[in-house]
Amino acid sequence: MALAAPPDLSDTDIPVQRVARTYARGLYIEPHAHEWGQLLYATSGVMWVETPSEALVVPPQRAVWLPPGVSHGIRVVSDLQMRNIYLRPALAATLDADVQVIEVGRLLRELILGLVEQGEDGEAAYYDALVGLALLELRRAKRSLLKIALPAQSDRRLLNLCQAVMTTPSLAISFEQHADSAGASVRTLARLFKEDLGMGFAEWRRQVQLATAVAELIQGVPVSTIARELGYSPSSFSDMFRRALGVAPSQFLSQSS
Repeated sequence: MALAAPPDLSDTDIPVQRVARTYARGLYIEPHAHEWGQLLYATSGVMWVETPSEALVVPPQRAVWLPPGVSHGIRVVSDLQMRNIYLRPALAATLDADVQVIEVGRLLRELILGLVEQGEDGEAAYYDALVGLALLELRRAKRSLLKIALPAQSDRRLLNLCQAVMTTPSLAISFEQHADSAGASVRTLARLFKEDLGMGFAEWRRQVQLATAVAELIQGVPVSTIARELGYSPSSFSDMFRRALGVAPSQFLSQSS
């Protein structure tokens, strides 16, 4: 795994810092926060970004906007080619005040890559233009709904179960098996789901499955493969997907574009 040097976030005269990194599948980056705003973007691979209140699944055509000070951990689902952009606090204040999953179109993708490759050492006027246009594109980009509520960290058993489901959301693993691995009774965890997340385990896992399915559809994974990975037959998966999102998985991308 190749890592670039961490950005120097002490110099607030520089409007944007950037870093290119490669992360291996299975890596978990412990929760941390930055004084600068951060745009997490991967040109390839899928990650879960976990904040104190929600988890966000991020395929290559999506990015996560993290305002300054937001604690976040990263769970790498498949090998990632990361291109991260950091915005000094004054610039970050011109974007969303809460965490967002942003749809990355072709222009925004090229602007992110240009900022990472160009850096502040290039021609000043060109660099400033890149920053300005990237900010405009970030403001106008569509926001995605690939967000999953996470429990408060007061009960680690529930959080451990939720993280296990995000890693393996298949129906093949029952609630009882997850509860046993988490070290708590089914009854206790069922109560905690209702109290902390306002829903039962089955409904919460279904949301994880839908977010996972959408991320894989975006990458071009066949519907039959997604259904099998999640423990469904193709027809039952399509029925579940259609009931939740109002459109068949085979039609989802064309309907949402």
